[in-house]
Amino acid sequence: MSTAQISKKYIIKLTVVAALGGLLFGYDTAVIAGAIGFLQEKFNLSPAMVGWAASSAIWGCVLGALVAGYASDKWGRKKILLVTALLFSLSAIWSALANDLSIFIVARFIGGVGVGAASMLSPLYISESAPAKIRGTLVSVYQLAIVLGINIIYVVNYLISVSGDPQWNIDLGWRWMLGSEIIPAGIFFILLFLVPESPRWLLANGHDDKARDILSRINGSEAMAIENEIKSTLNEERGTFKELFGKKYRMALIVGVVLALFSQITGINAIIYFAPEIFKSIGMGVESAFFQTILIGIINTIFTFLAIWLIDKAGRRKLLLGGVTGMILCLLGTALCFQFELFGGPWLLLFILGFIASFASSLGPIPWVLISEIFPTKTRGVAMSFCTLILWVGVILITQLTPMALENLGGATTFFIFMGNSIFLLIFTWLFIPETKQRSLEEIEKSWRSPEKLSEMDVKSKE
Repeated sequence: MSTAQISKKYIIKLTVVAALGGLLFGYDTAVIAGAIGFLQEKFNLSPAMVGWAASSAIWGCVLGALVAGYASDKWGRKKILLVTALLFSLSAIWSALANDLSIFIVARFIGGVGVGAASMLSPLYISESAPAKIRGTLVSVYQLAIVLGINIIYVVNYLISVSGDPQWNIDLGWRWMLGSEIIPAGIFFILLFLVPESPRWLLANGHDDKARDILSRINGSEAMAIENEIKSTLNEERGTFKELFGKKYRMALIVGVVLALFSQITGINAIIYFAPEIFKSIGMGVESAFFQTILIGIINTIFTFLAIWLIDKAGRRKLLLGGVTGMILCLLGTALCFQFELFGGPWLLLFILGFIASFASSLGPIPWVLISEIFPTKTRGVAMSFCTLILWVGVILITQLTPMALENLGGATTFFIFMGNSIFLLIFTWLFIPETKQRSLEEIEKSWRSPEKLSEMDVKSKE
């Protein structure tokens, strides 16, 4: 067996195991799509309380994202990922056994802490371990894992929902949906023991020998040059959070924050979380609504594979521009379907599927890739934590407000708002986001510190 083959298998192992954090992210956040209607009946919830029940885990995500960066910079990426797996398991069991809404919300909040932490640590770990030439592809596997997690729980929710009558689902069905997460959480916890710590974190914390072994297995003959480059940039960094708000990295932080926020407030979670309720609101039965949701998951998966194939070829910027343009057109179509009540034919479903396809091939994976690339090594954990915190604030806004917006403003106005947000993101992308494909993390970092290099990188991205 050649060195190259050993290296490829090693890289795949690191990526797949870390990406399971994304699978649990998707599984945990989308499980509520199947359970929320039955929870509403079980606890007699108002639209505002439906939003609170659905978003309770997201508040935990905010806390998880807030503390994970500092904790992972201090204790390592792998150790904190192990903690997230335990939090997933605890939440799955406790929320399934909850007998009142308060206990349910606390249990979901605990799981949310794990989701929030994993949502920044998994792509961070992959980015710090991946070779530059295929880093975009490998970090995009994390988004694929999120999509697969969503798909799996959609199927699980569907199978559970058709296992009994409506009253059974109100009493027990939602408990099985939530409790099923214990299986992927346990697998994630066990497999984490098979992978090492991030090589860049090891170098930043004085474990040179361990880091050198990992880098050599990943990068082969280029390992020494990469190690020296990492050490050089580490020596130039002070590693303070204040540094991110300084002149050198301010633009990187703005790009990270905008991508994180607008990846959520352009409508994806309104569809992922509330798709069954949206379809039921226009007259579909429970079984049909759940089946349409599975179809959304299939399209999400297919176009995420397309993004993985293209992201290191076409580049981040071109995919983002094309995908967001498609999102705008499909959101316009969706809004018009609600405006003119075009529910009798296939148009609403086609526009929603078109939106999912556009999102999955661009705004789904690219923010995770760029946010994991653009910050300096010493503060990458804290920086990603901050951006991921902003992302989860966006998720809270959408999850809490969507049920109320659909009821009080109507579907047309709600989707017109998402379209307006998408238009802003398209303009921002064109003006401010440079191309980063096939550049080492250290090259990208130096480009932010050098206006001349950043300008050169931006010009090349627009050619």
